[in-house]
Order: sequence, then structure tokens, then C-alpha cells
Amino acid sequence: MSRTLLSLSATMAFVAGTAGAEAPQVAVDIAPIHSLVARVMDGVGQPALIVAPGASPHEYSLRPSDAGALQEADVVFWLGPDLTPWLDGALDTLAGQADVVELLEVDGTVTLPVRENALFEAHDHAHGSGGHDDHAHGDDHADHEGDEEKHAHAESEYAHDHDHEHDHKHEHDHETGAEHGESAEGHAAHDHGHGGLDPHAWLSPDNAATWLTAIAATLSEADPGNAEAYRENAAAGVDEIAALKSELDAILDPVRGGNFIVFHDAYQYFEDALNMPAAGAISVSDAADPSPARIAEIQARVRDEGVTCVLSEPQFAPGIVDAVMEDAQARTDVLDPLGSDLAPGRALYPQLLRNLATTLAECL
Repeated sequence: MSRTLLSLSATMAFVAGTAGAEAPQVAVDIAPIHSLVARVMDGVGQPALIVAPGASPHEYSLRPSDAGALQEADVVFWLGPDLTPWLDGALDTLAGQADVVELLEVDGTVTLPVRENALFEAHDHAHGSGGHDDHAHGDDHADHEGDEEKHAHAESEYAHDHDHEHDHKHEHDHETGAEHGESAEGHAAHDHGHGGLDPHAWLSPDNAATWLTAIAATLSEADPGNAEAYRENAAAGVDEIAALKSELDAILDPVRGGNFIVFHDAYQYFEDALNMPAAGAISVSDAADPSPARIAEIQARVRDEGVTCVLSEPQFAPGIVDAVMEDAQARTDVLDPLGSDLAPGRALYPQLLRNLATTLAECL
């Protein structure tokens, strides 16, 4: 065999060996983050999804397959304890040898504090990277204070709907080493490990782009043989996010300035990144029923300030939204911040944001 052929054969063998490098075992907490990791791992391997589609990340009991995925993981990506407090102990117990990346702590991530008020103002949005600005702003729209009839109606509707499908006293598998208890209305509904940080940061496309790069860096360190593929996939993903953001802006441009209410305050990252502020939220979290006073406060804004759209979520009973709507002429629709009806994988994240923008535009 000639020296040229030997050299060519050696080169082909090296390339084949690199392409065939075994991918690390990767576990991811929720479907939107799983989608970003799947984009970076495209053509190399498939990450495991821990929280099943349609399940609440705030309250979740690990299935045996989930525990197995954590035990086998070389790398784990998760938002952090502000979203999944029950997972914190499980990571120590089951994934003690894994490289665990908390995405809310990644450099360049934009973070926002929980908004506890029922009504939002433009100044409620905090910009910055890693800033946990406190929101102590009140709301001057209190015309409803003397409206006892409205308050009584809200109390009745609330009592009627209070026993809907969410049981807010959850006990989790002792294997996780943690229990999840909900706080009263008016406080951050979860025991936020960072002083009231809003964990729904995946709804910012800017954060998604930042995380793609961080995910690629972590995987490249764990799996040098596929480092080039991870970096190329992440770079392509960042370009796709930029194009997606332009697409979302085009969808929302015709309805900018529209007045809408969301069911629970999960969307401020989306609002902030795309300049589409909500007027308020019926509930402070998806794991706490709104108080009658909060419902009355929202009712007053819907009635007095021309709110044209009230957005619910798939897992919530309609009675609370009906109480807020009363005789208002606002339209209603359903937002899903987790993409519960989408197939997990690399396509989920862009479709999730596209669906949010389209639903909002159609409702407004």
C-alpha cells in the first residue's frame, strides 16, 4: 500500500473514531431546556427529559425511569431550585458524580424578581444580567376598594372554584429529600433559593441564546471528541434564535400596546424581551389560588382600563377566569409556557415561543 493511501486510511480512521465518540449521558429538567440541549447534541446523542410533558415542574415526584436517568447522567442541566426545589436533593442523592449546571447562574443570564402585585406597571420590568432588583412599587388603581358587591361576587366564584384539580399541599418522594409547601397569597409561592427570583427565564430568547453557548461549552469539556459538533450546533442554534426573535417581533408588532391579563405571572421574561408588557396576573404562581381581593383588583382593571384579552393556561379550571371576566367583553385564550402539547426535542423551543406570540396576537 502506498504512503498516500496509508495516510488517507489513517486520516479516515481518525475521523471515524472522532465521529463515533460515545456521547455523554445527559439529563435535563424541563422540556424547553431539553429542547435547547437537544439542539446542541443534534447528531451526537439524545438527552433524557426528567419532568414529563404536561406535569408541573414545581411539584413532581420522580418516576423510576427519571431516577435512573439521573443516576446514569454524566451531565445534568436544570434551571435551579427556584423552579424545581424538589430536584435539589435528588441531584445530591442520585447524580452526585455528574457535572450539574444551574442555568439561572450562567454568566450573561438575564434574571428578574418575582412580581407579587396583581397589577403591573411599565416600571415593573427590570433589565440587566443577573440583577435581582426588588419590586416594591404599589399600584394606584384602587377604585374598586368600596365595591363590596364586586368583592362578594369574586368571593363566591373563588369559593366555587377553590377545589379544582390543583391540591396545593404536595408531598414528594422522600428519595428527593425535600417537601414542597406552598406559601400564602401575597408571597412568592415557592421557597425561592435566590430571594424571590422568577425562574421562568427560558421564555427570554436572549437567555436561550446564552444557554446554547454554555451548554456547548459544558458538553465539549465532558466529551472533547464531539466538541466541534457541539460548538457548531450551538452557533447554528444562536442564529436560529436571532431569526426567531425577528419573527416574533413581526407577529407582535401589529398588537403592541394591547392590554392583556395572564393567569399566573410566568411571562415577564417574554414580555421584557419582546416589549409586550402584561397589565397584570390573576395568580402570583401556578401553585397558588388567587385571593378574592386579588380577583377583585384584576376585575377592576379589566373593567376600567379596557383590557381586551385574558389568557389562561391548560391546567387551570375555567371558573377563576370566568370570575375575572364577569360581563367584560375581553377575549380569552390559552397560553402554555412549557409547550405541554409539543413533542419533546430540538424543535420544541422555537415552536413554544412562536405559539405564545401567535396566541397573544390573535387574542389582542
